[in-house]
Amino acid sequence: MRIVGHLDMDAFFAAIEERDNPEWAGKPIVVGADPVEGKGRGVVSTANYKARVYGIRSALPISQAWQYSENAKKKGREPAVFLPPDMKKYSAVSQRVMAVMRRHAQIVEQASIDEAYLDLSFAGSYEAAAEVCRGVKTEIKESERLTASMGVGPNKLIAKIASDQQKPDGLTIITEAEAERFLEPLSIRKIPGIGPKTEARFARLGVKLVQDLKRFSLEELEDLLGKWGYDLYRKVRAMDDSPVEEEYEAKSIGEQDTFLHDTLDVTFIFDRLKVLCQSVFASFQRSGAESFRTVVVTVRFADFDTKTRSHTHTEPIDKLNRFEFEAMKLLMPFVDGRSNPGRKLIRLIGVRVEKLKEGQ
Repeated sequence: MRIVGHLDMDAFFAAIEERDNPEWAGKPIVVGADPVEGKGRGVVSTANYKARVYGIRSALPISQAWQYSENAKKKGREPAVFLPPDMKKYSAVSQRVMAVMRRHAQIVEQASIDEAYLDLSFAGSYEAAAEVCRGVKTEIKESERLTASMGVGPNKLIAKIASDQQKPDGLTIITEAEAERFLEPLSIRKIPGIGPKTEARFARLGVKLVQDLKRFSLEELEDLLGKWGYDLYRKVRAMDDSPVEEEYEAKSIGEQDTFLHDTLDVTFIFDRLKVLCQSVFASFQRSGAESFRTVVVTVRFADFDTKTRSHTHTEPIDKLNRFEFEAMKLLMPFVDGRSNPGRKLIRLIGVRVEKLKEGQ
């Protein structure tokens, strides 16, 4: 019997800040760009649950988050505390959380800084798997004073969606027999891979829930979505064969950020680049690699024209500040006009490291 668990830390960055700063306990906390009293450019990275009551969510423009906080203040409610991200601290906590999971399960696949999959097949039953998860959650709460939500299911797809059902500090168990029925009443946005554009496209066809998607045949979905139609056909029927795998040797590590509004605002773009670099560097540190020599920057303009620039260095890179500097050098020509003479607005940036050297 295959049983998979998925752990998702609750409001991870904000929860760490609240834990480490007693004066902010119980307050709405927003981690992200500087709001500059509503004039800031950037987005929310994480908002705790009290801030979410105000409508503040991850990826919300920071200026809008500040306005929501001000609206709450006018109504006599406590304004949000806005904090810059501390990726070094968050990465250290993440490593300790992952170590807890590895004490409870042999195979753990880290999916991001605050989430991971566990192969719980060894437990032999969903009841026993639930007990393993309770042990993981308890140890994290006792050692880190943080809460996590977990989902258990017959595959990674169901486990991930289940972990989001009872936040915060939840545990949701979905057996193989229940899996397909569990998905049917959910919004199609719950299916990984369906974003706002795909959701809008299906909404025009009268599709809002997973059960609506099941009306489409495999051929119809492939006509609509190409190769991804096959994957979606399986997902809405709770089918997912992807294994839980320990991290493999990374040939490259990268991330990208699509802006909510196309822009050439230098401060905003370089703020986002810095956040991307911090996140990529944290992933590089977790990979166990010792250094890297190639830095790659990608820029996508408003017209979807995409450019990539890279540089391979003779001396290996193993420090965040140097990585950020090299990424900024590669990105600058697209902002100052040298590689963007038409001054086209930018909709996406990405940064990647390659030629990783394994650690000892």
